[in-house]
Formats: sequence, structure tokens, C-alpha cells
Amino acid sequence: MTAHDPLDDPDLDELHDVDEPDVDEDQEDVEEEEEAAPELVFASVDEWFRRYWRFSYRRRVSGKGTGTGRWSARWWENDEALQRLTALWRGWEAARQDPALGTSAWWINHADPHMSALLSLDGPFAGSQDENLPGEPLPYQRPPYGLFDPDRQPAGIYDDAEY
Repeated sequence: MTAHDPLDDPDLDELHDVDEPDVDEDQEDVEEEEEAAPELVFASVDEWFRRYWRFSYRRRVSGKGTGTGRWSARWWENDEALQRLTALWRGWEAARQDPALGTSAWWINHADPHMSALLSLDGPFAGSQDENLPGEPLPYQRPPYGLFDPDRQPAGIYDDAEY
């Protein structure tokens, strides 16, 4: 009498007939998604902040007193700030694609709460002494070369600002 191999059971053959994904179809799906993704306006959170956000969102900041917010020109050194600003940048890039309510919803649901947390007196910049005057952009210092991707936009008027 010979031993029966359970894997030779003809009924099991049906269980093994699983459709394998077509690699070409999967690759086409990925390529379609890449084509559908809109091109970013800015290459990095630093470029977005330096060229757009700090001029659009002007708030008085100071390390003195309780009447102003706190900010650091070296925001990129703080993990929370970097994550929040990156979320704001990515959200802004997506929101700008919606011509109806995209940017309005972005301001209400993203910009306002993130910036309130960042500027709060007990937020990530609580110990910062950086300040500006009313109406000036948020303080900024260039990050070390190579920390962020190179700029996507051509040089602009704010690139050498000393604020």
C-alpha cells in the first residue's frame, strides 16, 4: 500500500487556481495615478513657507509679553513645527485644485488650527525670542543647504529677504 499525498487531491487543485494579478495592469494603474496627480507649485515646505506662506499669513510675534504669538525663524529645527507646516503645505497644494471651496475649507480646517497651535504661548516656539513688527512677514532663516529639495519656482523678489 502506498501513502496518499494529501496535496495530490484533485479537489485541492481548484483551491490553488487563484488568479494572479497581472503585473502589467498593476503598473498601468500606478502610471495612471501618477499622471492624475497634479504637479506641485512648490518643491518643499521651505519653498512654500519662504515664498508664499510667511507673506500671506502676517502675525506679530515676539518673545516678550503675552499679547503676541511666538515664532522661530528656524522653524525647521522643531519636529512639531516641521510636521504641521508640511501638513499645511501639502493640504494647500491639494486645496488649490478645488475651485469651489478648496482654499476656504483649507483655511478653516487646516491653516487656522495649525497656526494657532504653532503661535501659542505654550506651543513649540514658547522659548523663542524671534520677533517682527506689525505687518511684517513671519521671521525666517534659511535652513542648511540640502535639508529640503531645490526650489521649483524661479528666483523671486523675496528670496534674499532678511526678515
